[in-house]
Amino acid sequence: MCWICDFKTPDAPSGPSAHSPCAPRRAFLLAAGAAAATAAASPALAQVDVGKASAMRQLVPAASLESSATKQYAQVLADARAKGALAPEHYPQLQRLRAIAARLIPYAGQWNPRAKGWQWEVNLIGSKQINAWCMPGGKIAFFTGILDQLKLTDDEVAMVMGHEMAHALREHARERMAKNTATDMGLRLGAQLLGLGQAGDLAAGVGSQLLTLKYSRDDETEADLVGLEIAARAGYNPKASVALWKKMAAANGGNGPPGFLSTHPTGPDRIRQLEANLPKVQGLYEQAKNS
Repeated sequence: MCWICDFKTPDAPSGPSAHSPCAPRRAFLLAAGAAAATAAASPALAQVDVGKASAMRQLVPAASLESSATKQYAQVLADARAKGALAPEHYPQLQRLRAIAARLIPYAGQWNPRAKGWQWEVNLIGSKQINAWCMPGGKIAFFTGILDQLKLTDDEVAMVMGHEMAHALREHARERMAKNTATDMGLRLGAQLLGLGQAGDLAAGVGSQLLTLKYSRDDETEADLVGLEIAARAGYNPKASVALWKKMAAANGGNGPPGFLSTHPTGPDRIRQLEANLPKVQGLYEQAKNS
């Protein structure tokens, strides 16, 4: 039986949006854009320190990678839809995710000017897998497993989403691929010098790597801290970041690591780093809650 069938309710949406499958998505994009305009007046000075983004990323054109991500995201959604696993527009959990995203997105631009022009999307895929990700260009997906199995609060969802958005904003995928490209260029040159022909052709299908990239420890720390600040500015309790990773650590003790933890390993050092940065963003959270 299709798990999407459980989503259906007797009360269908009324008005023009009920007849246009694109209208709810367009409404989400417009709402996020309006919120971004309001947030532009907020202080842009970062409270957490993650240094400058790597210059290595310049080897891979941002526009090309974002275009590739858009195509791959569309394919993921198409595959999920074909399996009856893509949440419909009116599903409460999807609406919940989009409401949280609408609060976070306005604070993305200060971390990456390109983000102001991204066409952000948020979708929910039915799967027991504990996973979530954000592709370059702002293409976000959550799996029902991470919401249901970890019983995430809104604050904890905001920490996951902020973390994944931060990977895109700091262009970690672009950096990883740039390093792969540099390595491949070296291998190609070495192969040519050694007369090995195609032996150095090891980087085919780079676009397909977007969902399987493993980030470095520095990448993970950056994503934790940038996501923490974005969520705090949006009015989500930063202490939820510690609660989240404690839940992740507990989930990791089960039968094999969750999909999320295969690329986002947890540990006491991660929690200590977050705890050390809570005072830096607590004021932002309190300001957002009182505004």
